[in-house]
Amino acid sequence: MARSIDDVEMVPCISSNIAQVGYSEEDNTLFVEFTSGGVYQYSGVDLQTYENLRDAGSVGGYFARSIRGSYPSRRV
Repeated sequence: MARSIDDVEMVPCISSNIAQVGYSEEDNTLFVEFTSGGVYQYSGVDLQTYENLRDAGSVGGYFARSIRGSYPSRRV
């Protein structure tokens, strides 16, 4: 599993809640940095879900519908 946010390339988001996202394809781990400064790691996220999040017209909306509560997470 990716050990830290420093292990992945983070992509800035245009969102009021999400500052940037990153993904480790090696271990299917999504990293989300919120505008509040919190960083969370989501396990078991497939590449397509990450790409959908990254490319969503509403990143926060997609995150709320498709990721929050659907994958194991922990604050990092």
